[in-house]
Amino acid sequence: MSETAPATIPHWIDGSTVRGGAGVLPVFNPSLGRIVRELKRAGRSEVAAAVASAERAFPGWSRTTPLKRARILFRYREILAANAERLAALIAEEHGKTRADARAEVARGIEVIEFACGAPHLLKGEFSADAGGGVDNFGMREPLGVVAGVTPFNFPVMVPLWMFPLALAAGNTFVLKPSERDPSAALLLAQLLTDAGAPPGVLNVIQGDRLAVEALIEHPRIAAVSLVGSTPVAREVYLRATRTGKRVQALGGAKNHLVVMPDADLEAAAQALIGAAYGSAGERCMAVSVAVAVGDEVAERLIELMTRRISRLRIGRSDEEGVEMGPLVTDAHRTRVREYIECGVAEAARLAVDGRSHPCVGLPGFFLGPSLFDHVRPHMRIYREEIFGPVLGLVRVASYRDAIDLINAHALANGAALFTQSGATAREFIADAAVGMVGVNVPVPVPMAFHSFGGWRASLHGDHHMYGMEGLRFYTHLKTVSQSWPRSAPTEPAFAMPAPE
Repeated sequence: MSETAPATIPHWIDGSTVRGGAGVLPVFNPSLGRIVRELKRAGRSEVAAAVASAERAFPGWSRTTPLKRARILFRYREILAANAERLAALIAEEHGKTRADARAEVARGIEVIEFACGAPHLLKGEFSADAGGGVDNFGMREPLGVVAGVTPFNFPVMVPLWMFPLALAAGNTFVLKPSERDPSAALLLAQLLTDAGAPPGVLNVIQGDRLAVEALIEHPRIAAVSLVGSTPVAREVYLRATRTGKRVQALGGAKNHLVVMPDADLEAAAQALIGAAYGSAGERCMAVSVAVAVGDEVAERLIELMTRRISRLRIGRSDEEGVEMGPLVTDAHRTRVREYIECGVAEAARLAVDGRSHPCVGLPGFFLGPSLFDHVRPHMRIYREEIFGPVLGLVRVASYRDAIDLINAHALANGAALFTQSGATAREFIADAAVGMVGVNVPVPVPMAFHSFGGWRASLHGDHHMYGMEGLRFYTHLKTVSQSWPRSAPTEPAFAMPAPE
């Protein structure tokens, strides 16, 4: 627990803390199962104050040169690196993921800041001299104005850093609404940005729940909304915000498949499945929740190898070194995951490992052991729906083509991975898999910050993926300019469409 964290978590508006709001919400330590803090619940007045602050800051910030904005972000990167352990402690305490996982989250978020520090290069635009008839054409990217981000509980540092550093680098100002389940890290991110030299109002943080989100997406001065959440929430935010003319980037749920071919290194595939399915208790949008075994021999061997490794999985409090899996984020979410396990049993999938009976369930926090299903079928709820917990289902198929058909028929299309030793099969898979992110012998194919993150179909509502050049495009308007400096005025009006000469 951070000694400097407040007992009541405030908002951050105009460069200072604000404690107003319509009541408070509890913040739990999932490892202990008890309330450790409360946060102020923003109402429409707090959201309006944050937007007004961002709007006041926008003219000065947008006219600040990209180089100066990048220098502030560079200082911010250094400050975050120096405070990485402090951030990781807050993540582990309020989310429940292990310290090692929390440290990795901070590192992946910092990578986006490093990319955003290239703003002077990224915003250069295009230029064509003498494009036709003494006319020069050039294109330039300009900021949208005040933009907002709504981030999920599972990455309270990394996902905000996927959003606001690029938005700020492009000259926008930002209002962030973090998850109410683990909000302290977002407040610290804003305070440290101020330490790096960002003017008041450039980044504001609104604490709260659905009421705050609704106020943001309905506010007429918000130009764009970026969100990561479940597919129903992403769809609702997309529809409501676009109706008011906003640009929207709403990332939804996932059902990520990992296909294991007969020629794969099955030991390596089993280890990859364990880490990708049960890391962070399965509370990752890129967690592998479906193993696809091509052939019964592959399936039987994978079940044997995974069952053996699951029995050695170290589960415990997030602040204990050496722990591989912590608790779920809330007791309500644990209950929901249990219900999915019961549903899978009722639908006749074979429960090879039952996490409900794991010894960790007796600990004080919101613990649930890893579960492994075999003989999962595409019609089952545990296959169709995102569980977002430590539950892995194995589907048996007869061929590579059956595996591709399975992946491409699913509504959720965030990512898919293939384990094989065949380069030819890998090349086919990259072309055939109709998903946003593909891994080959990489179970969790989250791209680096200089690429972009996003899914297809119901996993993404909007036109742009997140961070990388796609993120920069989302946070900017493209303006094209045609410019001429004739030596003499024309003698007659031109009635025809201009054409290059």
